[in-house]
Amino acid sequence: MPENALKIRSLKSAVEGKEILAGVDLDLPAGQIHVIMGPNGSGKSTLANTLMGHPRYEVLGGEAKLFGEDVLSMKVYERARKGLFLAFQYPVEIEGVSFAHFLWNASQSHRGEVGRSDPKEVVAFRKKLNESLESLSLSKDFSNRSLNVGASGGEKKRLEIAQIMALKPRVILLDEIDSGLDIDSSKLVAKAIQGMRKDGVSAIIITHYPRILEYLEPERVHIMAQGKIICSRGIELAHELEKRGYDWVLKEYSLN
Repeated sequence: MPENALKIRSLKSAVEGKEILAGVDLDLPAGQIHVIMGPNGSGKSTLANTLMGHPRYEVLGGEAKLFGEDVLSMKVYERARKGLFLAFQYPVEIEGVSFAHFLWNASQSHRGEVGRSDPKEVVAFRKKLNESLESLSLSKDFSNRSLNVGASGGEKKRLEIAQIMALKPRVILLDEIDSGLDIDSSKLVAKAIQGMRKDGVSAIIITHYPRILEYLEPERVHIMAQGKIICSRGIELAHELEKRGYDWVLKEYSLN
C-alpha cells in the first residue's frame, strides 16, 4: 500500500458559524489523482479552503494529516512549505507584481531562502518558467506581466498550473481548474497534471465536468453531499453522473 499523502478523518468546519463540513473521511495515497464531485453547496470548496488554512473557515473537529503530520495545526505558510498547494477557483489579480517575480519569491520562501539571489539560479528559474508557459500554450510575455492582470479566465487557470510546475508542491488541491477551459486547454492542463503525477505529485481535483477526467485517468471519484463523502468509486462513477445526474446517488444514500 502506498503512503497516504493526505489522510482526513471526521473533518468538520464552519463558515461564519454555519457548519459546512459535517465529517469528511478521505484517503489520498501518494502519487494518485482523486476527483471530488457533487451538487452546488455540498462543501467541496470548503474542504479545499479548510485544508489550506483559509482564516474564514473554522475547524470544528476531526483531523487531517499531510504525510503523517497534523496539517490543521500548521500556519498557512507552513502548509505551503510542507508541499500543499491550492489552485483557486477564481485566481486573483495583482497589479504591479510580475508573474515571474511573484513565483521567484514564492519559490525562495518555500525553501527559506528569501533575499538570496544567485544569478545562475535566477536564469535557470526563468528558463524553466518559460518552458512551462510554452507547454501550456501561453506566451512567454506572461512572465513579465502583472500576475493574472489582463488574462482571460482560461489563461488564468493555465497560469495556475504554471505556478504548480514552478513551485513543485507534493499535494495539489485544484478547485474547478477546468472551468472556462476549451477542449484544447483542458488537454494541456491534464497533460501537465499527468506529468507531475509521474514525479510523485498527488492531486485532489474538484470539478463539475467529467470532460477533463477523460485525459487524467484518476484512481478514485468521490461524491460529496451535505458536507460528507457519501460514495467513492472508479472513473465509471463520473460517467454515470454525467448520464443520470445526482438524484439517484443521493437517493441511494438516503440524502434526498
